[in-house]
Amino acid sequence: MTLIREQLETGFQPHSASGEVEWMISDDLVEYPEALDFMNQRVTQIAQGEAAECVWLLEHPPLYTAGTSAKIEDLVSPNRFPVFETGRGGQYTYHGPGQRVAYVMLDLKRRKPDVRAFVAALERWIIETLGDFNIKGERREDRVGVWVKRPEKPLVGGEMTEDKVAALGIRLRKWVSLHGISINVEPDLEHFSGIVPCGVRQHGITSLVDLGLPATMDDLDIALRRQFEEIFGEPSGPIKMR
Repeated sequence: MTLIREQLETGFQPHSASGEVEWMISDDLVEYPEALDFMNQRVTQIAQGEAAECVWLLEHPPLYTAGTSAKIEDLVSPNRFPVFETGRGGQYTYHGPGQRVAYVMLDLKRRKPDVRAFVAALERWIIETLGDFNIKGERREDRVGVWVKRPEKPLVGGEMTEDKVAALGIRLRKWVSLHGISINVEPDLEHFSGIVPCGVRQHGITSLVDLGLPATMDDLDIALRRQFEEIFGEPSGPIKMR
């Protein structure tokens, strides 16, 4: 029997110690090609045992990315922002100021070589982080990401409205992960209208501020770090500003 993601074991502690996970934060907006170059180089080094695992927190300038399942008809405004093809799973997504992106470069061979369980662990990381702010994030088996119910909004098709507050998309190379998650803190939500986010037309997009929570990026970073250590088990090293 195939387990749904809710039933998967989402602990991803390493089997053996091999140093701390490097934790980096960028204050300035990072161009997408620069982020890709860094991830590609770092993942190669991790796979070869030449560098520590890494989590990189950053923001991008406004842009759209296309995952391996992206459909061109979901790119509503192709000339609005730069569009980047990427090898991660998923469809179209938006990145921009006010959205915390966390690129996660972990060696699953020393943790658990299970892609579905890793996706579930990333979703749990988001959900537990949102819980620190009293936001009830939920996963859905038929769509990836983390969702919140919006009872104050009109029903859609007779069902309660749900909005997406966080997205995820990953790629593995030699069992080392690239890409990761994004959580909407206070992005311009209108920017999402240039795509059909993750191919889901019947639900909307929200953010912490849109939900009435005036959280800062620093607040979110603290919660992300704490919950990461709970789920992935490895104490992260000193924060490095990049």
